[in-house]
Amino acid sequence: MLMPKRVKHRRVHRGRMKGKATKGNKVTYGAYGLVATECGWITSNQIEAARIAMTRYTKRGGKVFIKIFPHKSVTKKPAEVRMGSGKGAPEYWVAVVKPGRVMFEIDGVSETVAREAMRLASHKLPVKTEFVVKGNEKVKEGEA
Repeated sequence: MLMPKRVKHRRVHRGRMKGKATKGNKVTYGAYGLVATECGWITSNQIEAARIAMTRYTKRGGKVFIKIFPHKSVTKKPAEVRMGSGKGAPEYWVAVVKPGRVMFEIDGVSETVAREAMRLASHKLPVKTEFVVKGNEKVKEGEA
């Protein structure tokens, strides 16, 4: 599973998800991409499941690029523990995803194969997604 090698502060606040993605909203490495159309947390297990689904379908042809990384730790206290006495230990790691963020890219395969691989991967993710071709991403209102 993906997780940071070292972190300065292990217990972070939950934060809030508002606005659209300003970084990582273009297909850069591959020819096709999978874009989030809503915000959410994607765990390292879900990222790995989507990656396996894509590589299995393409029969390890082409190249898959993962453009999100789980930097945020989610903590949990043990069962049947009284309130207080600090924050719980990190349980798993998540990547915060906003609408417009390109999560996965694929290259070296035909569009039909890429579309089906991304469809299979999207079923492993907790956010709604959209298949995009390089150069045809949605652009924010402020840009030309």
